[in-house]
Amino acid sequence: MEEWTIQQWEQKLSENKIVAFYLYTPMCGTCAVASKMLSVVEEVLPDTPIGKANINFIEQLAMDYKIESVPCLLIHHNGKLTDKIYAFQSVPFLYEKLKI
Repeated sequence: MEEWTIQQWEQKLSENKIVAFYLYTPMCGTCAVASKMLSVVEEVLPDTPIGKANINFIEQLAMDYKIESVPCLLIHHNGKLTDKIYAFQSVPFLYEKLKI
């Protein structure tokens, strides 16, 4: 999973039908598990852009989207936020949320 800047994320939103943006912090143990889960999903959905960002460096976005905790996955369909996921539950759960 590639680290994205806000500009890269905005570009992906304008170019793709579905986009996932994963927000984390390096010291978060739950985030490490969530990252591994998303890596599996990324392998089975290679055409779905999934990026990540350390929330400590994108504070304005966190405030704009009212991010309550990490890990957090923002899913956009056609440029509109459709899901804000905090409980990653399972790889099949994430796959269902991200498949087109």
